[in-house]
Formats: sequence, structure tokens, C-alpha cells
Amino acid sequence: MNSSQDILIIGGGIIGLSLAVELKLRGASVAVLTADSPQPTARAAAGMLAPQAEQIPPSPMLDLCLQSRALYASWVERLEEITGLKTGYWRSGILAPVCQNDPQQQPLLSNLNSHWLDRDTVRQHQFGLGEEVIGGWWYPDDAQVDNRALFRTLQSATKELQIEIIQDTAKEIIRHGNRVFGVETTARKLQADRYVLAAGPWCEKLLNVPVFPRKGQMLSVCVPKDCAVMQPLQTVLFGTGIYIVPRQDGRIIIGATSENVDFTPGNTPAGIQSLLAGAIKLYPELQNYPILEFWWGFRPATTDELPILGASAWDNLTLATGHYRNGILLAPVTAKLLADLMLNRKLDPLLAAFNYARFAFS
Repeated sequence: MNSSQDILIIGGGIIGLSLAVELKLRGASVAVLTADSPQPTARAAAGMLAPQAEQIPPSPMLDLCLQSRALYASWVERLEEITGLKTGYWRSGILAPVCQNDPQQQPLLSNLNSHWLDRDTVRQHQFGLGEEVIGGWWYPDDAQVDNRALFRTLQSATKELQIEIIQDTAKEIIRHGNRVFGVETTARKLQADRYVLAAGPWCEKLLNVPVFPRKGQMLSVCVPKDCAVMQPLQTVLFGTGIYIVPRQDGRIIIGATSENVDFTPGNTPAGIQSLLAGAIKLYPELQNYPILEFWWGFRPATTDELPILGASAWDNLTLATGHYRNGILLAPVTAKLLADLMLNRKLDPLLAAFNYARFAFS
């Protein structure tokens, strides 16, 4: 049985679904092939929209991230209107505490909105910080979204828009010369006019694309029921090798490790211990909060930690992978720029920095 959709997206994660929705809203016929992984990449995230807190240096990557952050509010508003669901988008700002033994980092771009808070001011800004915190950088324009809620909203949007979701596992991308002729799955062969490879860390299993998994372990705690306020932590805390992300429902997400262990599953005592130690150092009250959940996921990394976006070596195959730590942040701009490219042949100059040709693969 063949699928003769105009466009077949291989990969049903945040990136694949975002692009599918964008293409469909612009009038394209689109289907999504997804293996329904039990540990999707979307889980290995806390939903931070943090190009400034991440200290991304001035570069096309920073430009891409800032453009996507600027798109976010209207993008999630449209998704929420389509589905009636909430994505948990919150302009919470991000505080990057500095501890006494940390290297003293200045924000890389002085023309973006950021503020240094000294020891007293940072504690007025956020009560309960650890004794070692001597100040912090406040980034009011950075934000967050609930990545799991966003994923559910995107899944719902595909149903509302009647985008075909094909639950199957891609086994091989059939190529001849400079074109793709189909995708062999566990059960059948799928064909389309055009294809998008958006399978995250699993891309390399289908094509010789230099994307590999980097495992992230995470956990969540919740504010105790006897606490005077539902969420005493009112901003994201972004420390050295640790982040603490409060949700408005009382959950607090703590992450994340970054491990080159291929697709080795599971949480480890060492990974969880390192997260708890780093989090409690920044916000000691967390040691008294009940643990809700441990989990892990696999981020799609590249050797230069930049995504691979746009044209490929095959005329009818577009690449959308390798987003590593910034897949949630980059979803709207990836969808917009690739839809422009595929439907309108509009090549944004930014895409040149993320072209596959920077790697030698075929």
C-alpha cells in the first residue's frame, strides 16, 4: 500500500509535527511517518527558550534562535486556537545565578536585554537562593514552554487539520541517483513527491547523516502541599551544568545530563545525583520537595552542535535534524523557513550556515 501524499515527513517529534502543521496550514498535502518512540526527544527537554541564558555567541545560530524566540508567542497562540489546548508558554524570564567559584561571565551581547543583579538584589528577585550565589544575570526576554504540553498540542493539531499520521518504523530511504523514490517501513513502502528527514537522533540509521544521540537524564519534584504559595520559584534558574524550571502547576523540572552513551536507556544513580547536587546548591529548599518522576531521552547532536536544515544531496529530500539542545526553541523558525523553502522556493540566507554540505557525507 502506497501513500501518495505530496510531502512525507519522516519523524513525528516536535520538529516533524511543527513542520507538518505549517505545511498543511499553507495548503500542502502532507503525511507524517512516526515510530511512536517510548522516549521521544521531546522528553529530553525542559522547554526553555533561552538563547541568552545559554550564552550562544554572536553567530547565525544566535540569529536563528532569537528569530524563533520572537515567533513563539504568536506561534503557540495559533496552535492553542486550533486545538483548544494550552502549551504552557510562560514569559517567566531566566535567571542565571553566579556562585562564588564560578567563572565570571559577562553576557555576550550587550545590546540585548539583560541585567546584573548583585547578591542582595538577586535574593530580592528570587527568594531562597543558595549561600554560594553571589549574584546573577537576569534575562527577562527568555521564556519557557511546557514541552510535553506542546507535543500533545501539536499531536492534536495534526488531528484537527486531518494530517495523516502513519504509525510505522522507517527501515530504509530508497534512493536512486539524485532523488528519493520511497521509504521502506516495517509493513509497506511509502511514496511521495517530496520527503523531509526529521527523525532526530535516529536519522543516521536511515541516511549517512552525522547526527548522533546524546542522552539527557532529568527529574521532577513538586512544591509541598503545605507550602504557602503554589510555586515559590517564579523564574527559571540556569546554572553551570544545571537548570531548574518551575511550572505554574507546582511542578519543578531539573535537568539535564549530556552523555555520549549511544542509545543506552535508563536513569543512573550518578546522573541523578549530579542533577540533585547542582540543583540543591542553587536552590536548597528543593532537598525537601517530593520527587515526582525520573526520565531520560535522546537529543540529536552533531559534531558542531548546530542543526542540519534545508536542502540535501537529493533533489526531493529536505533535512530538519540535529537541533541538539534547542529543538523546542527552534521549532517555529524551522517550520517557517523550511515551509518557505519547500513551498515558495524562498531560501532564507540564514539557512546557509546549517546546510548539510558543511559535513562530508553522502
